[in-house]
Amino acid sequence: MWTPEKNRYRLPVLGGLVALTLAIHYGLVLEPLFGDVHWVHPLHGRFCYIPIVIAASWYGLRGGFTAAAVISLAVLPYIFGQNHSVHDFTTELVEIVFYFAIAGLVGGLIDREFQTRQKQQEALLQVERSQRLSLVGQMAAGVAHEIKNPLTSIKGAADILVDKETSPRERDEFGSILRNEVKRIDSTVTEFLDFARPKETRRRELDLSEALRTSIRQIEVHARREQVRVESSIAEGIKVNGDPQKLHQMTLNLALNAIQASPEAGAVFIALDRPGSDFAKLSISDEGPGVKEGDLPRIFEPFFTTKPTGTGLGLALVKSIVDSHEGEIEVDSKPGRGTTITVSLPLLRS
Repeated sequence: MWTPEKNRYRLPVLGGLVALTLAIHYGLVLEPLFGDVHWVHPLHGRFCYIPIVIAASWYGLRGGFTAAAVISLAVLPYIFGQNHSVHDFTTELVEIVFYFAIAGLVGGLIDREFQTRQKQQEALLQVERSQRLSLVGQMAAGVAHEIKNPLTSIKGAADILVDKETSPRERDEFGSILRNEVKRIDSTVTEFLDFARPKETRRRELDLSEALRTSIRQIEVHARREQVRVESSIAEGIKVNGDPQKLHQMTLNLALNAIQASPEAGAVFIALDRPGSDFAKLSISDEGPGVKEGDLPRIFEPFFTTKPTGTGLGLALVKSIVDSHEGEIEVDSKPGRGTTITVSLPLLRS
């Protein structure tokens, strides 16, 4: 059964309430203050309900009955040790019956609440398990899909390489194909591992302006191969509390996506500024075809991609990195007008 969070102060508090209640019942608290007036004794029994209700609220039916039993046993010497009339004696016993009735009522309601919460927790756990299994299935299907084509190329290249009639020129050509396809498989597996087992985020003071310039130098090499220009505008001295490796990976993923989306002789624009006193904003824009409106809500979902090749994990990894840095990410895209992705990161507080 679901149980509430344990609190080490509950038992001492409950014990203190029971002791106070019994002290009141035996006339050790109110009588010295007010004397033996008629309204004091009716209060004695009523105070006993307080720890019973609290025990039932905290521990359910078992807690309520335990508190009722302890109080009942403790007041029996008082009941039998006094010269009560038959009416008073009956009243005291009826009071004890009410102790257990209150304990049963409140404890029963609390136990029912416990059971409801337990069922809710079990349902949530089942949903989480189903989601994890679904994700595992998606990952397995994604890995199989991304590795199948390179393996086919590798097999074909290997068959040609072992053929004695293959010319030296063809051997070089198909050897290059084999190496490229192995690199493609390695890249795919690495991307899946980065998503499935993300490294711990190790944040420290980081000059984001300088780090971004370093990333851009690496990006420009790839952009030249694709015949795409990279234009940048970077404000000086923007510092954040970040993980250099993960923020570099985030920038590369966003920029490479922008380069791949851009047409030949197109341009990618990278800007970093500080529009306010709290956040730095990194924006990366392309001149590509844009994203369909219906696809925008899904672009950060794992395995979702509109490209003919790719795992669909790049933007999911970016979102994970941004979240781990307590930042925000926004996408502005319209078909035919390109895409701008803006990442906001908290500035380092001096």
